[in-house]
Amino acid sequence: MANNKHPEEKATGIDELNDNLVNVTEKVQKNQKVIMWCTLGVAIVVALILAYVYLIHEPSKAKGNEEIGKADLQLVVGNDSVALAQYLNVADKMGGDAANRAALQSACLLYEKGEYQKALDYARKFSSSESVISAAAQSLEGDCYVNLDNLDAAVKAYKNAISKSDDNTLYTPFFMMKLARVYREQKNYKAEAEVYEDIVKNYPQYGDAYGIDVDKLLARAKAEAAK
Repeated sequence: MANNKHPEEKATGIDELNDNLVNVTEKVQKNQKVIMWCTLGVAIVVALILAYVYLIHEPSKAKGNEEIGKADLQLVVGNDSVALAQYLNVADKMGGDAANRAALQSACLLYEKGEYQKALDYARKFSSSESVISAAAQSLEGDCYVNLDNLDAAVKAYKNAISKSDDNTLYTPFFMMKLARVYREQKNYKAEAEVYEDIVKNYPQYGDAYGIDVDKLLARAKAEAAK
């Protein structure tokens, strides 16, 4: 997947929250409301998981899988636009698992292009019983809602991602961090603090592992909630 930089987008008070499955960094930008939401990392994670579940774990089955394989190849060599057109074709004109996966792949690529409403529409078409993929798809919906300035819907989507992520020690607190950022943008500091408290209690290693001072964020949210 091409590593194209996004234009800055209005979002939730975070300059960068980029998850690449190995490293998560956080940089809180002061005195600005225009930020860059770097969810390319989430899209990469989704793609990697999808590649395992559908390309390695499951055998190739039908014409849809053959067509989506062509799209995967274009994606691997960096032809994102060609890959997107092929994924969209599979998602719109074919059925089964191939169309289902193509819908999510399309959503990821559309998000990278800044086409947030269209990305959301395709993300909604996707469904999976696999907990991490389902949670990542819900998180992507939340990211779309953030960029569409629908923060209430973003809260719901991130909560769904958290509930579906099966207490995964990497993904669950990552989605919780996103939820906390939305609460902060809504000035719901009490709810923000509650999310951080949950992270500290149930995922105590998360902050240290990724260089995030969750205790400091919690103290700030509590102080602002008390005003």
